[in-house]
Amino acid sequence: MTQFFHARWKLVSAVATLLVLAACNKSAQQAAPAPAADTTPPVATVNGTPIPRADYDAFLKNLLQGKPATDLTADQKNQVLDELITMNLVSGQAVKDGLENDPDVKANLEVVRMRILSDAESQKFLKGKEPTDAQLHTEYDTAIASMDKTEYHAEHILVPTKEQAEALIKKIDAGAKFEDVAKANSTDNSKTNGGDLGWFTLTRMVKPFGDAVKGLKKGEITQQPVQTQFGWHIIKLIDTRDVAPPPFDQVKAQVTKAVIQKELIAYVDGLKKNAKIEKHLN
Repeated sequence: MTQFFHARWKLVSAVATLLVLAACNKSAQQAAPAPAADTTPPVATVNGTPIPRADYDAFLKNLLQGKPATDLTADQKNQVLDELITMNLVSGQAVKDGLENDPDVKANLEVVRMRILSDAESQKFLKGKEPTDAQLHTEYDTAIASMDKTEYHAEHILVPTKEQAEALIKKIDAGAKFEDVAKANSTDNSKTNGGDLGWFTLTRMVKPFGDAVKGLKKGEITQQPVQTQFGWHIIKLIDTRDVAPPPFDQVKAQVTKAVIQKELIAYVDGLKKNAKIEKHLN
């Protein structure tokens, strides 16, 4: 629970912004039809103005990030209330000082407003849209089909120039041990292990490196240096092994998330397709 009270500070600024936003939108809210009266007692009153229970609950929910409120002690709940009271006071003073008219503040408030409404609309769209077993198994089968089912064990030497890499390849071809050359010349942290990278799938590596590894036979060394954004590599393939895909039940949660994410992306893409969008960014 200590981590909770460290994490809460990350949300203080955002929630304070929301409180200012609420104050800035006060006149607009007054123009709208009045909602049903909230008969729930406020959690506090600051300078005669009540802080609704709903505000406290929303603040607490954001702070807990999915953890149950029942995990909190009475003292911790009071700490949360004290934080909310502090933000109420400071944001109220900001309104009195006219900060809602500051261009940067107005722009930030609008961004926060859009983010909250966007999240709310996403939740509304996804509500009740639990994927079917057929959808989940289709997603799982597609992912397994595209999965890299081979792991590679390789060593490498990383140097800053092509010329240095070519010279080291000649040295290795002349009989120098790959591991010794790596320890003496490589700029990668793996040099302490003779350039040993352990076992990995190609998806973990940048494409030029992965392509080079895939083209090697066991025991082979790249005869041409391989360039990536990190420098120039000399690669030696030690061995390969097959990787068994994870069973469906083990990854069901991730598969469910992937299906839901795709549905949301398709929904957003539909909104974009039917919208008239003009970009004016210079």
